[in-house]
Amino acid sequence: MKNLRSQEWFGRQDKMGFIYRSWLKNQGWPHDLFEGRPVIGICNTWSELTPCNGHFRELAEFVKRGVWEAGGFPLEFPVMSLGETLLRPTAMLFRNLASMDVEESIRGNPIDGVVLLMGCDKTTPSLLMGAASCDLPTIGLSGGPMLSGKFHGHDLGSGTGVWQMSEQVSSGKMQLAEFFEAESCMHRSKGHCMTMGTASTMANMVEALGMSLPGNAAIPAADARRNTLAHLTGRRAVEMVREDLFMSRILTRVAFENAIRANAAIGGSTNAVIHLIALAGRIGVPLALDDFEHFGANLPCLVNLQPSGQFLMEDFFYAGGLPAVLRELGEAGALHRDALTVNGKSIWDNVSNAPCWNREVIHGFAEPFKADAGIAVLRGNLAPDGAVIKRSAASPHLLQHRGRAVVFDSIENFHSRINDESLDIDEKSVMVLQNCGPCGFPGMAEVGNMPLPPKLLRRGVNDLVRISDARMSGTAYGTVVLHVSPEAAIGGPLALVRSGDMVTLDVPAHRLHLEVDDNTLAARRAQWTPPPKPTRGWEKLYVDHVQQAHLGADMDFLVGHSGARVARDSH
Repeated sequence: MKNLRSQEWFGRQDKMGFIYRSWLKNQGWPHDLFEGRPVIGICNTWSELTPCNGHFRELAEFVKRGVWEAGGFPLEFPVMSLGETLLRPTAMLFRNLASMDVEESIRGNPIDGVVLLMGCDKTTPSLLMGAASCDLPTIGLSGGPMLSGKFHGHDLGSGTGVWQMSEQVSSGKMQLAEFFEAESCMHRSKGHCMTMGTASTMANMVEALGMSLPGNAAIPAADARRNTLAHLTGRRAVEMVREDLFMSRILTRVAFENAIRANAAIGGSTNAVIHLIALAGRIGVPLALDDFEHFGANLPCLVNLQPSGQFLMEDFFYAGGLPAVLRELGEAGALHRDALTVNGKSIWDNVSNAPCWNREVIHGFAEPFKADAGIAVLRGNLAPDGAVIKRSAASPHLLQHRGRAVVFDSIENFHSRINDESLDIDEKSVMVLQNCGPCGFPGMAEVGNMPLPPKLLRRGVNDLVRISDARMSGTAYGTVVLHVSPEAAIGGPLALVRSGDMVTLDVPAHRLHLEVDDNTLAARRAQWTPPPKPTRGWEKLYVDHVQQAHLGADMDFLVGHSGARVARDSH
C-alpha cells in the first residue's frame, strides 16, 4: 500500500492538520482513527425522492460494518440522487451533473477508497463516471431489485406492466379502477425495477465489468443477503486500498467487451450503450458504437425476463443470476476469462462453477431463449452516425419493414395528436419523433417507445416501427429505433423527414434509409431552422457541451480523467 491519500489531511502536524482533525472530532471520533487507517468514502445516492434508493441509509450501515471490521475508517457522504420516476424533465439531463458532484466530492476530500451505493437508472452510470475520473480504489454496490409484483394471481413487472396496462385502458380492455389497484401491487418492496430495465441492466453491467463482488446484480433488495453483500463490500474496499487496486486496473478494454456480451445475453437495455461508452471515455478506454455490433449483436439472449420474456429479477436470482450467464458465455468462448475484478480474482475464477437452477429462466448457450437477439446498430442516410434497436424486444415481422412516415416534431406535438381519431396512420406506418435527443429535449428523454394510437390498439395492432433520437425505458418493448445520430435539433437528417416519406428499416442488413432524393433533402435543409436553446443554468451548459448519443452523451470537457489529485489547501 502506498502512502494513504487521507494522510495529506490527517497526518499533518500543523495548523491545517489541527483543523482537519478537530472539526471532524465534533462527531465523536477518537484521535487514533486519524493515524493511518484507510478512509473509505461511502458515496450514497439515498433520497426519499428516489424511491429505488430509499433504503440506502440502512444499506450504508452494513457497508460501514465491513469497513470497521477490516480496519478502515468509513465516512459517508451524499451526492445528487437521480430518481427516474419523479425527476423532470428527465433524469438523463442530470447524469453528467451528478457525475461531476461525485468526482469533485471524491477529489476534494480525504478519501483513500470508495464504495458507490447506486440503484436507480442514472445513479449507476453517474457514480461510475465520476469515480472513474478520479481513479481511486473503488467498488460498486447496487441496491437490488424489488420483489416481484403480484396482481390478480399473476406476476406484474415494474414499467413493463405499466405500458401493457395503459394500452389496455386506451383500448377499453381494462377499467381505470383496476389500473389504479395495480399501483400498490406492482411496487411492494424496497428496491429498483425488477424487470430487465435500465436499473437491473446497469447492476448487471457493474458485475460484468468486474466492479462489484459476484452476485451483486440480482439479490433482491429485501433479501438479507443484500445486507451481507454490503458488509462484504465494505471489507473489500479496505483491502483494495491496501492492494492499490485502482479502478483503471478493472475497467480495461476486455472488461467493456465482457459487459457488451453480457448485455446481449441478458436482453439488457439500450441505455447501456450510452452509459458504457460514456464510462469508457472517462477511464480512457476506446469504445465505439460499432463495438456493440461487433461483440454483441449476434449473440443469443439467454435470459427469459420481462420485457423481452416472462420472468422477473427475483426469479433470475433464484435461477443463478449473472454468474450463471457469465459461465455460459465463458464456456462458449464469448468471455474474456482473465479480466480482473474487484475481489482480486479473474471473472472466470468467480463464475467457472456457477450453478444454474432453472433453465426456463436462464437458458444454455446452445439452446438460447432468443437467437441473435443482441442490440443491433443501424446506419444509413437517416442515421449517418448510427442508431440502435433492441431486437429481443422487437416484433420479428417488423425487423424488415417499409412504411410511410407519420412525423411528430416534438413530444408535445405527439401527445396533442396521438389520440385524434382522424390521425392518418395505419398498421404499416412508421412513427417518427424529432427533437428529443441530447440537445433537443434537452436530456434525451425516454420517450422513444411512443404509445400507439388508440384506434389501432382497438383493431388489435400491438406494434409499429417507431424511430426517434430519444431513448426508451429498459422496461419497454416494441420495434423501436433509438438514439438516431446526429439528432434532429442540431440538423441531423431526422429533422428533414416529413409525413408521407417512405422509410425502410432492415435490421438484418443494419440499414435505416429515408427514401427521399438528395435535392429534396437539400431544399428542406435550406428551410430548416434550429429550435431555440436554453439561456441559463445547467440546461444551457449541457446543450452547449453535450456530445451526441453515439459518443455517450457526456460533456465534451469531462471526457478523460485527471486522477484524485489532492486539492489545494484553502488556507
